[in-house]
Amino acid sequence: MSTGSTLSAAAVTPDAFLKHWLGHRRLTRRTIEAFPDDQLFSFSVGGMRPFGVLALEMLTMAEPMVRGVVSGDWATSSDREAQPKTEILRRWDEATDQINALWPQIPAERFQETLTAFGQYKDLVSNLLLYVVDNEIHHRGQGYVYLRALGIEPPPFYERN
Repeated sequence: MSTGSTLSAAAVTPDAFLKHWLGHRRLTRRTIEAFPDDQLFSFSVGGMRPFGVLALEMLTMAEPMVRGVVSGDWATSSDREAQPKTEILRRWDEATDQINALWPQIPAERFQETLTAFGQYKDLVSNLLLYVVDNEIHHRGQGYVYLRALGIEPPPFYERN
């Protein structure tokens, strides 16, 4: 029976979304940690990019996406040069702190607004944020393949705490 009004239901609350994403970020961080420093920017399989390059890509997407949603500032670091694992981990932690600080500034209704991220990706805010998480999971999977090829057991994918 229709009442003539449109109800909107969230599949997941903003707080639950962030909690889920942060679990993935912790797991991706452990994947970065597991990688040998000397292989981070040199080892690849089947023509895919090295994991260090993928980690830097994730860094140029995550915090900048949240900042852009909050403020409209879509600036992102173009620093994708090879760097020590300790620096990538430092930047990862800094980005996670910024995500945690910015996230509460996103009003609930903002997730259903359409915007253009980085001047080129037009979609609902919720979809843009999901893309960032999906991209991280995809690249972490590539990292798992690399670690296994190097004879290193990756962290269990289900342990996101």
